[in-house]
Order: sequence, then structure tokens, then C-alpha cells
Amino acid sequence: MTGSRIVALGHYQPAKVLTNEDLAKLVDTSDEWITSRVGIRTRHMAGPDEPVDELAAHAGAKALASAGLTPADIDLVLVATSTAIDRSPNMAARVAARLGMGSPAVMDLNVVCSGFTHALATADHAVRAGSATRALVIGADKMTEIADWTDRSTCVLVGDGAGAAVVEATEQPAGEGFAGTHAGAIGPVLWGSVPEMGHAVRIEGTPPRFEQVGQTVYRWATTQLPPIARKVCERAGIAPEDLAGVVLHQANLRLIEPLAQRIGAVNAVIARDVVDSGNTSAASIPMAFSKLVERGEIRSGAPVLLFGFGGNLSYAGQVVRCP
Repeated sequence: MTGSRIVALGHYQPAKVLTNEDLAKLVDTSDEWITSRVGIRTRHMAGPDEPVDELAAHAGAKALASAGLTPADIDLVLVATSTAIDRSPNMAARVAARLGMGSPAVMDLNVVCSGFTHALATADHAVRAGSATRALVIGADKMTEIADWTDRSTCVLVGDGAGAAVVEATEQPAGEGFAGTHAGAIGPVLWGSVPEMGHAVRIEGTPPRFEQVGQTVYRWATTQLPPIARKVCERAGIAPEDLAGVVLHQANLRLIEPLAQRIGAVNAVIARDVVDSGNTSAASIPMAFSKLVERGEIRSGAPVLLFGFGGNLSYAGQVVRCP
């Protein structure tokens, strides 16, 4: 049977760093207020001359280099983003052009904060179906461009960046199941949404602005998502206590920690990149995962839960083997 695996990861953040002290000069806030409520200390901010596709292309190039591949080796580009201002060319096409690719299929996915895990599942399905052999999957967002810098409850959260994964086809012996597969293997996805509550996270208007009902999102995430995340592990044949890593959407440290605890991942390394990067929406999971791998905090082949959630009150998760 044909399966898929993550060959390599990459990430990129703009050079400019915005501290809590910097934010205190813009709105009525303080370092103590921000860290006590959301756990964020710094975030990176792209300039007006750094569009989303540039962030995405840098992360994609790093992932390709790590995999020892060239742009010509990719036949599918998927970019998860909710901060694309233009309708066409889409982000995936712009990334493909920046990287000098041949003629890949190019698609954007807008599922906001769970965009990357949706895109990773889509790449996995395409590879398993035989419609792609190698995919470049990117989560990239420029959240500072859509922030309301007068609203201290949301502007303190956001940052910019991109993360990428190279996914390729591989042989998967029949009957072996995910538990016995090789490094990088991608387990089955569990995804869904609560569309009637989609108003809780919004990017609307002209110009678009990010707004959310924080308490609604927090209650939903900490009460409704733990059993769903445990079911993701069940589908992969992995017990939560056997996870080596957990990479949740980096929304808010005060949300990530109780959610990881309620999942039951007692022995896992928990990604806490939100402390340094803020909420980067679709970029948060691949960026945090790439950093953990780069630092050698999770061994190759170890099971890692990736779980995105947020806008649309959507979610998507899968267990992957660390590349």
C-alpha cells in the first residue's frame, strides 16, 4: 500500500521582534498583564515589504534543503493561510514562482488556526491516492497586518511567520498499521468544526481585522477538544501516554498547558513556542514542530500529536512519526 511521510521540516520568522514592553507603548498593557494571561513574551513582526508568500517561500526553501531536494522534485504545493489579501495568484502559486518550481498543482487552504493540519491531511490523501508524489505543505500567516492595534485583548497575541513540511510517498506494508511504521509517517486525520459558533473567531471587514470571543474559545478548547485529541491518538493506535511530543496550535500558553494535561500526554515534550512567537495562526504548528526537531528534542521515529484548532471553531489532528 502507498503511505506518506514527512521527510523534513523548515521554519522562518521575520527579523523584527516586538516585546511586551513595546506593546505597552501602544496600548494600555504591561509585561505582567500579558504574561500572566497568555504567557507570551515576544513575537516577530513582518514589515510592509515582507508579504505572506515571502515568509512561506523562506520556510519552504529551508524544508527542501533539509530534505536534500530541489523545487523541481515537488508536484503539489499547499499553503494554509488566512491572511492572503489578494485572490489570485494564490499563495501557493506565488510560492512556487518564488522557488522556481516547474508545474506543480497549487492550492491554498483557509481554515485559519487549524489550516496546517488540514493541509497536511490533504497532502497525505493526495499522495495515498497517487495524484502526488512529493508535496510541499506550508502554514504561513502575517497576523500583525490584520491586528487591531487598539484592542489590547487581541493585539498582544499575534505574530508573523511560516513553517513547512515536505511530504512524500512511501511503501506501507499491508496490515502493519501506523504503530509500526517508519520515521515521518503520517497517521489518519480526525477533523471537523462547530460552524454555528464560527462567529467566535473572525477576520472580517475592509480592511480585515482579527477579533475573537476569548472566553468562548477557551471553554470550547479546554472542554470539548481533549476527547477529540485522544480519539486522534486512538485512530493512530497510540496511547496518549506514549506520545513523545505534542504540538498544539500555539494560541495561548494558558490554554495549551491545560489542554495537553487533559489529553493525558504525561510523558511528552509540549511545544511552547507561543512564548517567543505569539499566535501565528496556520504557521504555529509547523513552526513549533520544526524548532523542536531542529533542537533535537524529539527523536526520529517517535510519535508526535499535531492538533490544530481555532477559527470556524474547526479542528484537525493527526499523529505523525518525527522525521
